[in-house]
Amino acid sequence: MRILVAQYDPRIGSKIRISLLAEGYDVDIATDGETALWLAREDCHSIVVLDIILPKINGFDVCQTLRDNGIITPILMLTNKNTTNDEIDSLETGADDFLRIPFSTPVLLARIRALLRRRNQEIIDTINFGSFNYMPKERKCIFENQEILLTSRESKVLELLILAKGETVSKQTLINKVWGIEFDGDPNIVDVYIGYLRRKIVNVSSQHNILQTIRGVGYRLVDDTTC
Repeated sequence: MRILVAQYDPRIGSKIRISLLAEGYDVDIATDGETALWLAREDCHSIVVLDIILPKINGFDVCQTLRDNGIITPILMLTNKNTTNDEIDSLETGADDFLRIPFSTPVLLARIRALLRRRNQEIIDTINFGSFNYMPKERKCIFENQEILLTSRESKVLELLILAKGETVSKQTLINKVWGIEFDGDPNIVDVYIGYLRRKIVNVSSQHNILQTIRGVGYRLVDDTTC
């Protein structure tokens, strides 16, 4: 799981990062609100730890903008002010939880785990599109009543395409959400995995043009039930 930490104080940011890495999380750090907003909009994080006091754009505005953009990633707000107004404003702008600085590391980690449990419980059981029935919790896909056996990365790519409901998903979006925004390998790895998925779909079906490449734009699934 990848966590975004938006914290202007390098000492606090480093403390949080080290603690999260020790727990097995991947961590991205932003030291200002503009960068935090850009990273969070990529929507490839499981949770955002967001300080209220940030240069360029404050945490309240970052949180509000994300919610206005339809991004539902859980947000844990941090503040070093001892006022109830910050807590109220955080929750009203769309934050899921609130923690005051200084905090104990075990409490921070417990809050993060609680938000992740809540997020996982809210994941729907099945996503349907055309003849695809995808179960996110199990990473299991049924197509035309036959199971497609998927690797972890194949399932993540297919999940994003199914969630798009026939809309085109760009190569960069797939890289950011499946391989991570820090991925610096060959972007054509996406084409390789699209090829894997095409072959697996064809193996269980006569459908040959369900997964399409939109040249120069990205990839999309076709709703075969309307063809």
